[in-house]
Amino acid sequence: MNSFFSVLLSLWQANRVMMTTLNCTEETPVTVVNDKRSRILAATARLIVQYGLEFPMSRISKESGIAVGSIYNYFPSKKDLVFGVYQHLATQINDALTTAEDDCIDDPKALVMNYIHSYIDFFWADAERAILFEYLTNAPVMETPEIAEVFAPLREYNRTIFANAQAAGLLKPFAPRSMAGFVGGGIRNALKWHRTAEQHLSDQQKHDIAQMSWATIAA
Repeated sequence: MNSFFSVLLSLWQANRVMMTTLNCTEETPVTVVNDKRSRILAATARLIVQYGLEFPMSRISKESGIAVGSIYNYFPSKKDLVFGVYQHLATQINDALTTAEDDCIDDPKALVMNYIHSYIDFFWADAERAILFEYLTNAPVMETPEIAEVFAPLREYNRTIFANAQAAGLLKPFAPRSMAGFVGGGIRNALKWHRTAEQHLSDQQKHDIAQMSWATIAA
């Protein structure tokens, strides 16, 4: 399953493959750190998807196979640990939605539509990742300034492309970031309800969601 926490888990598995390739018989200190940190984050992500934040550090220890004391060496508090999971998720989203390929596109509408389609693809690809995102963005442990910081690349990117489309007379006269947030929330909600009835999202259905998203903000 291509889940968010399986991606995290693959990080420490990759370390082991690398060490084998180099014919090393012992792990270096850096490898050990990455190994344990990734296992902790992967275990925490799995637990958040299943239980929200209602689980003790001892449960993370059991899930990851790492002693509670060792977990605190990497993450001083549960808030720091949850923020670590959130940062990794934010990096995935930033990388998926702020693409360098868009530098070659001059059409303001095409840039916004590319963003909308990428948003749909990203949040449909992994149901568990979508659940994790919704929970973390609404969790009391996360402060608004912290959320804004980890999403700074995405916020600046969508503000720019929405503002440019607005300047071209294509979008309604609302705040660009507000429109981007409105579109994103609408997409996630549409996908969430679609999943309750179907496990497949056709190209036509993706197209329809994208067109509805554009219609809500178009001038």
